[in-house]
Amino acid sequence: MTDASVTTGKLLLVEYERLKDEQKTRIGFRDNLIYATLGSMAGVVGATLTPKGNLGLLLLLPPVCLVLGWTYLVNDEKVSAIGRYLRLMVAPKLSELSGATGDEAAPVFGWEVAHRSDPDRLIRKHLQLAVDLGTFCVPALTALVIYWVAGPRRGDLMTASVVEALAIATLAVQIIRYADLARER
Repeated sequence: MTDASVTTGKLLLVEYERLKDEQKTRIGFRDNLIYATLGSMAGVVGATLTPKGNLGLLLLLPPVCLVLGWTYLVNDEKVSAIGRYLRLMVAPKLSELSGATGDEAAPVFGWEVAHRSDPDRLIRKHLQLAVDLGTFCVPALTALVIYWVAGPRRGDLMTASVVEALAIATLAVQIIRYADLARER
């Protein structure tokens, strides 16, 4: 490609392709974190329930949920940020460069906007929020409550459990904050 053949439109299309590749990779990684979390939870609960297990092992669950939940959240936010950037920055610029106006102007990257216009989108986003909280926060908090009710009353472990509860509460707030519940583009 010579310098003369490089145009703003071509650069924007290359950027679009790269961002869609990154978005696809992040979606796959993010979605696999659900399975990693479920497997980790099964391991901690299984170790706790063995004949030689003890309820103190439940304190391993909140850090696992915190690390995997935070990683999930960061990737989910980047997926949304890429979509937002494509809708609000790249698509309008390409529309402008195409010169099409009025009714003849087909939306550039129409899917980026169309799937957000679905009337059931908000319901699905609320359900996804419930799933995210149920996957990363509820099991960790449940483990802490069980430990507080029936576990050993060691001061160091009680202190650790309170710190874990605060960390999980912080994760819950961030999951809610980044739930992308807005109706706008």
